[in-house]
Amino acid sequence: MPNLFSYGTLQKEQVQIETFGRLLQGEKNVLTGYKLEMLEITDPEVLRKSNQKYHPILVFSGNIEDEVEGILFNVSDEEILQADEYEVDDYKRIETTFKSGKSGFIYVRK
Repeated sequence: MPNLFSYGTLQKEQVQIETFGRLLQGEKNVLTGYKLEMLEITDPEVLRKSNQKYHPILVFSGNIEDEVEGILFNVSDEEILQADEYEVDDYKRIETTFKSGKSGFIYVRK
């Protein structure tokens, strides 16, 4: 099963239930070399699910002192595609390795 790192609205129970039909299981993890910026969301469905106008977005900094804490969720291949549908076009999904040594997918600024 793939791993999906959440540092924002995918941690919300409401978003998980509406996006995946279940609550996700995961553990805390840290991503190094990235920082968070805020992105204004205009997609009405994402706004409805998250109830948030501004969402965090990962931006690569390359500085190992920059760290983003989040949850590394265990998801299915189908759920990765469902997460792709939830994220707006400003995000792209890439795979990386976390501070724990585990690998997984993250959504970063395009």
